[in-house]
Amino acid sequence: MHALSIPTWIIHLLSVFEWTAAIWLVWIYADVSQNRIWKGFAMAMLPALASAICVCTWHFFDNNPSLAWLGIVQATMTLIGNCTLMIAAWLLWQRSLTVE
Repeated sequence: MHALSIPTWIIHLLSVFEWTAAIWLVWIYADVSQNRIWKGFAMAMLPALASAICVCTWHFFDNNPSLAWLGIVQATMTLIGNCTLMIAAWLLWQRSLTVE
């Protein structure tokens, strides 16, 4: 746990909390608005949360070389998350064109 300074740990942990809160709020908005596409958007955010958890886990164990594979998982989850969010945003945009 000594691999990162306290301010860096705070930023990493807040990132995990931020993604969790954002997913939860988007899910609630989907229920309130009764627009199921927003639930898909919330699901599309999950790989980004997994990415944040991977990097926090690796740092928690002082960047242990035996856990270097977590870096690959983190990068993969970031790529997948960016793609799923792009698709979800496109679907929201398409839905907004048909509603108006």
